[in-house]
Amino acid sequence: MLPVIAFGEALVDLLSSRLGEPAGDTADAAEVFTPYAGGAPANVAVACARLGVPSRFLGMIGEDPFGDRVAAELAAHGVDTSGVVRTDAARTALAVVHRDAAGERRFTFYRPPAADLLYRLEHLPAGVFAEPSILHVGSNSLTEPEIAETTLSMVEMARRAGCVISVDANLRHGLWAGGTADISLVTRLLDAADLIRLSSEELDDLRADHPRDGWLAERFAAGVKAAVITDGPGAIRLRTVELDEWITPPAVEAVDTTAGGDAFTGGLLAELAAAIPADDAWHRDAALLRRAAAFASRCGAHAVTRPGSYLALPTRGDLGAD
Repeated sequence: MLPVIAFGEALVDLLSSRLGEPAGDTADAAEVFTPYAGGAPANVAVACARLGVPSRFLGMIGEDPFGDRVAAELAAHGVDTSGVVRTDAARTALAVVHRDAAGERRFTFYRPPAADLLYRLEHLPAGVFAEPSILHVGSNSLTEPEIAETTLSMVEMARRAGCVISVDANLRHGLWAGGTADISLVTRLLDAADLIRLSSEELDDLRADHPRDGWLAERFAAGVKAAVITDGPGAIRLRTVELDEWITPPAVEAVDTTAGGDAFTGGLLAELAAAIPADDAWHRDAALLRRAAAFASRCGAHAVTRPGSYLALPTRGDLGAD
């Protein structure tokens, strides 16, 4: 089984107790914010660990109480935190999360500045890619020039070492200068991957005026082996050069969708991590990809029925799986 190494932001989600749009009374004392450790790559590391896959998180958090919470919770869920760096040069990032009546979330980020943006190649543990692994990253580690250079260089380093590269588009326009993601830079990161996951909305943002299938064909031409496009509770599209299939996820009543996409990605990587060492042509194994996507959809469906991130991520026991 390949271990999963996730790199990027670890932060604290402050989940509002209020559902729906604010009533306009800023002095509403009934609104309570509950802290949950989160951050998309950290969520994926926890998701894999809870599913029994060796996982490691690489990133930087602040020497502050929120950083203490994140470090403690990562370790408590079985994630290898030996690659987590602490700093007093910046604080741990925060994300205020409001939800609508259907559990769909809206983020307000307190980043930059934030500790995760200060991670550099010199912070990598010695020999981190010495053994085959899956490296998972996302576009939130591209939002400033220095962290973008670190991310792209790390991906190239891992690729040269024979690692499988997984990229989640995870577009958060509010984290970028000017409020709009650098589409060309995000696309460059996607094109360095073996496996990409993106939402239907993100696909439309990234493709601009290109037809969907034409945009995906460009990614495959660049070297991407498999793409998975999710659409909230809608059908999941599984694409390779040879495969184009749709998978219907379980129907559930969502409470909080914050960790749904990361639970899906964690489930997908957990299934592939067990198969890839014995199957170099994993991306041509239609049965494997279908099974992995179906399992991932169960993971995502479970996560959205619970609040927060790490604790919402399922174990195999939660799913009735071996």
